[in-house]
Order: sequence, then C-alpha cells, then structure tokens
Amino acid sequence: MKKSMLPILIGIMAALYIWIIPSEPLTLKIVFKLIPMALIIFYAFRQLPAKAAPAMRLIIIGLFFCMLGDGFIVLSFVAGLGAFLIGHVFYLMGFIRMSRFNKARLAALLPIALYSFFIGRQLITALQTDGNDGLVLPVVSYMLVISLMALTAILTGNLWATVGSILFVISDSILSWNMFVAAIPYSDVLIMTTYYSAQFLIASSLASIGITNRYQEGKSMNM
Repeated sequence: MKKSMLPILIGIMAALYIWIIPSEPLTLKIVFKLIPMALIIFYAFRQLPAKAAPAMRLIIIGLFFCMLGDGFIVLSFVAGLGAFLIGHVFYLMGFIRMSRFNKARLAALLPIALYSFFIGRQLITALQTDGNDGLVLPVVSYMLVISLMALTAILTGNLWATVGSILFVISDSILSWNMFVAAIPYSDVLIMTTYYSAQFLIASSLASIGITNRYQEGKSMNM
C-alpha cells in the first residue's frame, strides 16, 4: 500500500464508523470502531525511522492500549477508562523523553491546569449528585494523567503531538461531560471526530519527532 493512501483509508473507515455503521449489532459496531485505530497503529509503524528511539515505541504502545480502550469502553466504562489511562501513561513516558524545556512551553501548564480544574470540578459534582462516588477517584486520576500527557506533548515542541494531545483532551471532555453533566448535541460525532484526529496526529508526530531527534543527535556529535 502506498504511504499516501493510508491516511485516506483511515479517513474513509473513520467516516464509515461515525456516519454509516448502525449501533446494532454491537459486535459489528465494535469491529468497525477498532479498524481506524488498527490502521493508525500501522501508519505509526511506517513513520518510524530505521533506528527508532525507545520513546517513539512507547507512543505506539500507547496507541495500542487506546485501541483496547475503544473496545472495552463499549462493554465497561471502568475497563475502558483503565485501558486509556495506561495508554496515556505510555504517551506521557514517550513525550517526556523527547521534551525540550523552555519557559514558553512550560507556560502551557497554567491553561491546562485551569481547564482541568474547571472540568474536573463539574464532573465531581455531577458524579456525587448522581451517587457515582466510586467513579470520582478513577475519573480524577484519568484527568490528571491526560493533562500531564498534554503538557509533555507540548514540551516536545512538535506541532502534531501538541495538536493531537489537545484534541484528545477535548474529545474526552465532550465524552465525560455528555455522560455525567449534560447532554451535548451530536456528541457521538464530535467525540469520535476529535478522537480519531487526535490519534492520527499523534501517530503522524513520530516522523517529524524522528527527524528532530536525529538533528539533535548530529548537532551534539559536532559540538
């Protein structure tokens, strides 16, 4: 398959799942939900250089656990949340190894913290009001990890990783708000559109991150 055709195929399969595939039978829905992610993981592998850094492989492991989360969350919210949490931990470990700290990037900590505080407070209130106290700790833990993931993605200085991580936060915010706080019109479309876009951009970041890393290594050797 030509490399340029793979993103098109990912887009077609994502659109097919979002707009065409019916909710029943559930097995068919899950299968078609996983196909775009399987293609994104394949696409991510094709972005790796011949000598891929361990950090880049951590990102791919993160993609895999997110794909598991896609399937689990249909059957169990907690199981799906757990798989996504593990996926974000791998993203975080990968991004932090590729981070380049500077004041401008660290300044992203403030808006991320404020946003997480606002969403988190609303979710906790809604969960406690509905008697879902058992979900408070898992949801808060997940929000903390995904917020740190977004921050470390920004610290890489990579545009695709940055935009992808922000879209992931937006996607999960829509999902959790729709589930626990208030209904959002066209939530399914908004959630999956931002989600698939986020994962594709994170996978795409591997190519440019690889180029940046090779440049940094060459620069260090010449100094």
